[in-house]
Amino acid sequence: MTRKYPICPDRIRTIPEQFSWLDHRLVRERHIEHLTHEAAALYLFLVTVADSQGLSYYADHSIGQRLSMAAATLAEARTCLQSMRLIAYQAPLYQVLDLGTLSCRSLSPKPGGGVDNGSVPMALRAIFKQIAGGTP
Repeated sequence: MTRKYPICPDRIRTIPEQFSWLDHRLVRERHIEHLTHEAAALYLFLVTVADSQGLSYYADHSIGQRLSMAAATLAEARTCLQSMRLIAYQAPLYQVLDLGTLSCRSLSPKPGGGVDNGSVPMALRAIFKQIAGGTP
């Protein structure tokens, strides 16, 4: 067995107060293999700036500037992440979702009442499971 040791012992990471993380399941469960480069960049940005609940209020214009991404490209990246159920988005709020949660069980009420479930895309697997009588 290969013994691991720090290559630069004077630069071992410490956990800062504003710590954020990337869940290993992103790779182990192969979520990352289905992302475009732009979607992966957006996901990394959102995970980095999110609070402990996964929430971020960064404006699309600011995100686009920081990632050198045009508005249309950012929208496509966001749609990709939503369809993979990695994020939820309700302008201007982003939420990075738990990878273990396959469905958005509690939808946020729309201002003025009702629930806006049209903005929560469903994966085809979830749709077929729902049609077959299971819950997504």
